[in-house]
Amino acid sequence: MDSMGKNFDGAEMRIGIVQSRFNPVICKGLLAACLAELARRGVRDADITVIDVPGALEIPLALQRLAKKGVFDALIALGAVIRGETYHFEVVANESARGVNEVQLHASLPIANAILTVDSDAQAEERMNTKGAEAALVAIEMANLLKKLT
Repeated sequence: MDSMGKNFDGAEMRIGIVQSRFNPVICKGLLAACLAELARRGVRDADITVIDVPGALEIPLALQRLAKKGVFDALIALGAVIRGETYHFEVVANESARGVNEVQLHASLPIANAILTVDSDAQAEERMNTKGAEAALVAIEMANLLKKLT
């Protein structure tokens, strides 16, 4: 536990990750940072399942299927939605976030949402390492918190 009582011990946890293939450089960076942090916190490679999907809008459905398996302590959503010149950015950003949250609440399973929504590739590159690692910490912390609350 850290000084604020947060439990980041990932030993014996099973984590599912759903990653978008769209914006592959950013998504690979998010995944690498996430996996490194999970390992640092004691999550074994054998206890991590990584699924990739075409884009951010497909992430919630894959998360839902993983949640229904009933074998994961937490899930993680990784992706990058980069603003373009059309309204499509808002649709994808809003609907992917809504879908992730909906799955989390219906499944009563923590899901760390690290689907970046940024204005440029440069912003995404700036954030990918930090957000990937933060997603791992959020998943572990929330899984440990929910165990305490049951």
